[in-house]
Amino acid sequence: MRLNRGSRRLTAAVLTGVLGAALVSCGSRHPVTAADGGQPTAAKTDYPRLGDVPEQVESDGTSILVGDPQAQVTVHLYEDPRCPYCKEFETTGGGPVLTKWVLRHKVKVEYTMASFLDPRLGGNGSTKAVNALRAALARGKFAEYHTVLYQNQPSEEVDGFTTARLLQLASKVKGLRNPSFDTAVKSMKYQAFVDSAEKVFATAGHYNGHAGPGTPTAEVNGYRIPVKYSGLLYKADLFDQYLAKVISAAT
Repeated sequence: MRLNRGSRRLTAAVLTGVLGAALVSCGSRHPVTAADGGQPTAAKTDYPRLGDVPEQVESDGTSILVGDPQAQVTVHLYEDPRCPYCKEFETTGGGPVLTKWVLRHKVKVEYTMASFLDPRLGGNGSTKAVNALRAALARGKFAEYHTVLYQNQPSEEVDGFTTARLLQLASKVKGLRNPSFDTAVKSMKYQAFVDSAEKVFATAGHYNGHAGPGTPTAEVNGYRIPVKYSGLLYKADLFDQYLAKVISAAT
């Protein structure tokens, strides 16, 4: 989803307001200090749990949408299943915050799941994991399985997302395992989807001399959070404040 230029400018202005005079240091994640922000506004009836949230492949054929399609705030995430910073974001950073707002119908999330770490580190764990995530989507279980994979992510240097391990982890998601899912994981049924998603990722920017943005990269209502402010993604309270203000401005 790409909004008009005015919406992107507004989202950028909200980021500046939340961060204020935050100190930004050099480093792989560019940490920032916390800043004051508003409290979330009252929400309509929540989805009972993550498994009840709608999910689908977007019309572009590569983005996976999770959340109420009518939500006025869209967060687009670029992630790789083997990326340790993605794990940090998804487990202790902004990921749980996103889930909260998704359950409240306030935010929808678009995922571009990349597999660029396989050729850089060796192995095919990212490729297999993205295929398995697409197979989980066919069962309406992408969001739940996505959570499980990051909670159980192997070390970046270890090609740990093997077929057997992916099936084992799928057993943690109630109702996911069945013959069609298992066959899709074993046969790499969604290889074409994996390849297409990686191509989209590769054309989405450049980082450290490589094709594709760093992961995780987040775009909020079409505005990409700059690398120098990427520490925002790992500060749950700060990211929460940011989204609360964007939601307030959009409604």
